[in-house]
Amino acid sequence: MPTRRRTDPAEGLAAVRAVEDLWERGEEPARPVLATAVRYSLEELAARYPGGSVEVRVPPFAAVQVIEGPRHTRGTPPAVVEMDATTWIELATGRTEFDAARTAGRVQASGNRADLGELLPLVPPRTVLP
Repeated sequence: MPTRRRTDPAEGLAAVRAVEDLWERGEEPARPVLATAVRYSLEELAARYPGGSVEVRVPPFAAVQVIEGPRHTRGTPPAVVEMDATTWIELATGRTEFDAARTAGRVQASGNRADLGELLPLVPPRTVLP
């Protein structure tokens, strides 16, 4: 079953780019912009890697279940990956690598399928015009 998107992909990508622009200027994004960027990129993860064996959580904004394998129906899934919004956007855009964020304690991951390193980044790099 295809992933249901709540975030318009064009608006979501624009939010990700806005967050990147603000960070480059040393500014913090407004909460609604950050929320849209997180939701869009998590929905993109779920669309590319459908399944229910890993739950990726970015509180308080969203959580998705991804990767084929054993599904859970109650309680905590067999694999959980959780982080803050800033870390997630950095991972989704390739600004940070999964292993580095996990080693630094910015990502909490449990379960044998909880390594998202091969699935990231999700957002294509900006096109550099001459």
